[in-house]
Amino acid sequence: MPKPLRLVLLSALMLFVELALIRWTGSNVVYLSYFSNFVLLGSFLGIGIGFLRGKAKTNLWRWSPVALALFVGLVLIFPVQINRSGSELIYFGEFSASGLPVWVTLPFIFLAVAAVMAMIAEGVARTFVEFEPLEAYRWDIAGSVLGIVAFSILSFFWAPPLAWGLVAAGLWVVLLRPNLRAVQAVALIALVFALGRESFLPLWSWSPYYKITTAASEDHPDFIQIDANGVPHQAIVSVAGRREQSPEYFVPYERTDTSLEDVLIVGSGSGSDVAVALAEGAGHVDAVEIDPKLAQIGRELHPDMPYQDPRVSLYVNDGRAFLEQTDATYDLILFALPDSLTLVSGQSSLRLESYLFTVEAMESARDHLKPGGAFAMYNFYREDWLVDRLAGTLETVYGRAPCVDSVGTTGRFAILTVSADAGVVDCPAESAWSPTDAAAAASPATDNYPFLYLRTPSIPDLYLVTLALILVASLVLVRVASGPFRPMRGYLDLFFMGVAFLLLETKSVVQFALLFGTTWFVNALVFAGVLLSVLAAIEVARRWRPAQPAWLYVALLAAVAVAYVVPVEFLLGLDMVPRFVMAVAVWFTPIFIANLVFAERFRNVEASNVAFGANLLGAMVGGLLEYVALITGYQALLLLVAVLYGAAFVAGRSYLGRRASASAEASTVAT
Repeated sequence: MPKPLRLVLLSALMLFVELALIRWTGSNVVYLSYFSNFVLLGSFLGIGIGFLRGKAKTNLWRWSPVALALFVGLVLIFPVQINRSGSELIYFGEFSASGLPVWVTLPFIFLAVAAVMAMIAEGVARTFVEFEPLEAYRWDIAGSVLGIVAFSILSFFWAPPLAWGLVAAGLWVVLLRPNLRAVQAVALIALVFALGRESFLPLWSWSPYYKITTAASEDHPDFIQIDANGVPHQAIVSVAGRREQSPEYFVPYERTDTSLEDVLIVGSGSGSDVAVALAEGAGHVDAVEIDPKLAQIGRELHPDMPYQDPRVSLYVNDGRAFLEQTDATYDLILFALPDSLTLVSGQSSLRLESYLFTVEAMESARDHLKPGGAFAMYNFYREDWLVDRLAGTLETVYGRAPCVDSVGTTGRFAILTVSADAGVVDCPAESAWSPTDAAAAASPATDNYPFLYLRTPSIPDLYLVTLALILVASLVLVRVASGPFRPMRGYLDLFFMGVAFLLLETKSVVQFALLFGTTWFVNALVFAGVLLSVLAAIEVARRWRPAQPAWLYVALLAAVAVAYVVPVEFLLGLDMVPRFVMAVAVWFTPIFIANLVFAERFRNVEASNVAFGANLLGAMVGGLLEYVALITGYQALLLLVAVLYGAAFVAGRSYLGRRASASAEASTVAT
């Protein structure tokens, strides 16, 4: 096989397996649905170690399919549901732990992911070092683009894990031949078999976000439970069943004196809330659901067939994005249990609904109400302070306190109803909102700080302990697996670049999620765009060398400053096409220049695998620092990016001095 093709396929396999692990582990270990960054950190650590071992005597690459098959088998044997109760950070759903204890499962996941990715990355590194550094980087990024495109295509078709396993196994067979051994072949067959069995279990299906299971109730034939990643997530219930068992879902219609000619339901799910709106006399319903599979299940199984009703228009989209993109106005806007069980990506602390509950989102919803229109939202909020935060947000936006109806004490189902017009909401005295937590009521989530479920700006103890253990484990593993740290000392600037670039990439991901929606498709486009920006920078660097590389740092800091000062409100106010153009210009320009800086430094490194490994380990540290946003908000990450690139400049000043001297000498000789 030609070496460029081999490096492309190896890099494609590495990124494809990384994305598949982030997606798949969260479906079987519930804890990771909210902490997929945990898997990403393990991946970065493993890839960094693998590159540091690029010239090691013992070749672990050939054992990578065996390691992955063992990992998948153990996770399937010991799936875990975590009790996510606590006062610092809220997760919807509350369950007892199953499988192995948390303190066993999480270290195993982290270490196993690091081991699998280290073995794959070692195979990449052994081919990587056979090229000139910049040429190797070029083919590596091309392979990464191929990997993300392949995974995105499978997500587009809602492909189950069997498809992921077949793609990965096919790449392994091609790359290992003609030396494919029996143990490797058996491991690949076992991997495909295990993922295939999981893919075709009865009542199981896969969406771009979740592993979904459906189960009908024997006692109530009109009740179908829908679980996502092992957590009870939604229920298909007929209108008659809801009137009998859960009358609280009709409260928004009882509290409001408004026309129902046009209704918007965000978080329409499998259609039960839409069916209630139609039963209450809605003339037309715009139903917005982010997960296409949940909408399809509702279309196929709901006894009232709300999605087949000609009065209903279904939109598969992010709720915030829909509000930003539509000009329609409504008599009633309802946020119907729009809570998710997953993060936007493996590289941020954003959940799918994070930008739906900010002050700016509530203002957008208010602006889509007709005169005399009303807004309502309900969910199992669990904590009084969370209800106070949401109620305080509504009071800020509408200028009057919402009506708050609570049902039950366990799980606390609460309905919040409000209108900007007096007299629209009929609120009895016992439902008038009075805050019990004034601090929470006065601290709404914002687009810069969209962490609704975090009571105070802080890094929860669970995060701090976990991140500290990851850092300690990483230092030990790097030392044991790849030897002394001394060879990396000369590449400290590349380490800082890795830290800074991960934070810059994270900020770009969350910014595009706000501007265009938190859907998997937007997320995939952003990551592909980042990789294409990197590839473009490499192509420019191959054809042009600046006489004074230090000026690239100046240009980079200027681009970061522009991204910092451009208000997101300005971008949100633009139409879709100019918004996209401006977003690409503002957020991909610093990424492009950052990779010009990296490429210029990387082109003449003496040990490309060690230099690249140092950069990747820096990216892992950047993943740890991303949690600083839980204290500062996301905008402040750009200040940290600027500081880190400044540190890279200082650490690499000796190289920059040599480049400047060489350029001056070359100019003198030419003269």
